[in-house]
Amino acid sequence: MKRILVIHGPNLNLLGEREPGVYGTDTFDSINCEIVSLAEKKGLHCEVFQSNHEGEIIDRLHAARKDFDGVILNAGAYTHYSSAIRDAIAAIRIPVIEVHLSNIHARDEFRHTSVIAPVCVGQIAGFGKHSYFLAVEAMKEMFDDAR
Repeated sequence: MKRILVIHGPNLNLLGEREPGVYGTDTFDSINCEIVSLAEKKGLHCEVFQSNHEGEIIDRLHAARKDFDGVILNAGAYTHYSSAIRDAIAAIRIPVIEVHLSNIHARDEFRHTSVIAPVCVGQIAGFGKHSYFLAVEAMKEMFDDAR
């Protein structure tokens, strides 16, 4: 069974409370339950990790290279400026899909640039919690295509 890791970056633990007009009213825990359930239905083992700390995200990416076949990453604000997370993604050599709940290209100008996009296999943004679900589907398709 293929294994995927979903990494949530800073402030995503506050989903359901934080700016519901932008991020929706579903809670962090309920979204994670839906992600794990969908992954299981697709025949994937899924684990979830969240941190508000850049170094912890980097450490988890490094560890993922040994334990997982792919990563779904919502790096939050780190998306726009963390060269360190970008370098960690490039170093691990497993597919990483960048995910955002909101359409980062329709928001503040500083959010339009993703420094991690060039080292990710793709980006899914603007579909709320469904961005994660689409990423699970994409990861499953990539695994199937690689057979």
